[in-house]
Amino acid sequence: MSHQNNIYQQEDVDSYGTYGEGGGGYGYQADYPSQEEDAASDVTEGHDEEDQMYEGEYQGIPHPDEMKATQRAARAKARAAGSVASELEELSEQYEDIMEDCGHGRFQWTLFVVLGLALMADGVDCFVVAFVLPSAEKDLCLSNAEKGMLGLIVFLSMMVGAFLWGGLADKVGRRRCLIVALAINCVFAFLSSFAQSYGFFVFFRLLSGIGIGGTVPIVYSYFSEFLQMNKRGEHLSWLCMFWMTGGIYASFTAWGIIPRYGWGFSMGTEFQFHSWRVFVLVAALPAIASLVGLTFMPESPRFLLENAKHDEAWMILKQVHDTNWRAKGQPEKVFTVTQIKAPKTAEDEFIEIQSATGTAVQRWAVRSLSLCKLVLKNVVSLLSAELRFATLFMAIIWFCMAFSYYGLSVWFPDMIKHLQYEEYQSKVKVFYKERVENFHFNFTLENQIHKEGEYIRDKSTNTVFENCTIRSTVFYNTDLWEEKFIDCKMENVTFMHNKQGCHLDTVEENDVLIYLVSFLGSLAVLPGNIISALFMDKIGRIKIIGGSMLISSGCTFFLFLSSSQSAIIALQCLFCGVSVAAWNGIEVVTVELYPASKRATAFGVLNALCKLAAVLGSSIFTSFVGITNIVPILLSFTALLCGGFVALKLPDTRDKVLQ
Repeated sequence: MSHQNNIYQQEDVDSYGTYGEGGGGYGYQADYPSQEEDAASDVTEGHDEEDQMYEGEYQGIPHPDEMKATQRAARAKARAAGSVASELEELSEQYEDIMEDCGHGRFQWTLFVVLGLALMADGVDCFVVAFVLPSAEKDLCLSNAEKGMLGLIVFLSMMVGAFLWGGLADKVGRRRCLIVALAINCVFAFLSSFAQSYGFFVFFRLLSGIGIGGTVPIVYSYFSEFLQMNKRGEHLSWLCMFWMTGGIYASFTAWGIIPRYGWGFSMGTEFQFHSWRVFVLVAALPAIASLVGLTFMPESPRFLLENAKHDEAWMILKQVHDTNWRAKGQPEKVFTVTQIKAPKTAEDEFIEIQSATGTAVQRWAVRSLSLCKLVLKNVVSLLSAELRFATLFMAIIWFCMAFSYYGLSVWFPDMIKHLQYEEYQSKVKVFYKERVENFHFNFTLENQIHKEGEYIRDKSTNTVFENCTIRSTVFYNTDLWEEKFIDCKMENVTFMHNKQGCHLDTVEENDVLIYLVSFLGSLAVLPGNIISALFMDKIGRIKIIGGSMLISSGCTFFLFLSSSQSAIIALQCLFCGVSVAAWNGIEVVTVELYPASKRATAFGVLNALCKLAAVLGSSIFTSFVGITNIVPILLSFTALLCGGFVALKLPDTRDKVLQ
């Protein structure tokens, strides 16, 4: 290839020297002593390398450097046996060699925590609305339809966010898009906690969801590009644990904050800030922490190389190398890479178009239009001949897994509530034609129904009446409204100083149960997460996905035997613990199947499909609560079985260099 295209052939060292003339190229020999000179530096003075012996040599264990050399030789032999490698394939091979030289250490672990917090924020957001609804419906006067719409909005906004930010991350940059997405989430999550009307609350949660929806596709793409091949599966699986941590964090903080009704303040009757709003603020803390951490993290060097930004990529790779080896106590190790293959891509022309455009407004318009076209072109390319079957198989697997997982995740707590209601109905007491005079109702009545009663000169607080005759009665400072008097006859009734806001529901939510079920479900994921992480690189991604989905489908059949709350909770924990291994494998394979230029886009499209499946699954499964268990169980069994068999058809990416 020509020099003008900024392609550097590794075999020709002089070509890099030509690039460095007058341009500040990074030649190792120009800036650092050679390896031989460096070996005699002050750091290593007094050590005789010939006297040092690798401790595993006595046991016949190969030295790690020998293993790396063997792996590189095997990859070189495979390339020689095959056809002529393309520029991108050569870049992939060289990039893998560079990451092996950089090692795995402090830099990756720091990035692991920062990106893990972003993933944790996504996990928290999935629970926020479910936890605040029992309290928010009273503050915001929500009907059943409005509550359902609020839950639907969360997943739909995350679906849009996954598609949008995933596509932009391949064109604008992983780090930049993740920072903007998290910033949007933080700002609108903060505003939603102060929203006093249903319309504003939905609007702010919608925009917050669009922001947080971009975290999953970007985080996995971003982190994978700092990992070497033999570390990739395990450490991407460890990263999945942060989503579980998000569920535990949300359950724990909701349990500790929302029932504390004194945690808040009010300004008259127009502005109220109750404990559930405090929880909404606390739920945004992981996103804020990740946003702060990202400001200290660099862009993905692989993304920069794909976009012909060689100098920036080199500097970041050197930073990774030096950070890791200094932390390991070997600061004398020098970053020896002097040239990196970086083919010219369409983004070069994209930048030239912007620079040649007239006014700032015109440049912005051209840039936005060009960016949209490039993103859509990238999405369409997922159905190209090379990626068509991979995309189709992954779409089926993502959809089947999300349909069953999210459907059952909603169905489990709803079934528990239904069993509680049946238990309540079996213990209820009915009072018929009861006459009560001069009585003050200031206590809680449980499991009782009062019909066709007479209440004369009574006072009450937080009481509901049905089929009653009410005469000469004063309701002072109560939350009773006309619609609460069902089929009642009222004579000489006075309402004084009614409370502002919304009335209480006749059916009281069991908040503690909601938190407990979610907490146990999230905690049950821990064993599956650990096992899948430890065996991801040993067993292989495909076997873990297929096996976990098939085992999960078997778990659903035990639901036929569940007739108590404790049995359903136990089965939920079992299902979550098994299915998380499949989720880990799916996310690892999605990263490895697609090239760097399409990785985040593909992940975003598939994650958007996942959210769509979640909406369908939760809507369909909950519609059968109290009617029949057969349909949800059969649907989840069929979906998991189908996804498991399709997963076994995927190619094994365990020993595949990241494209």
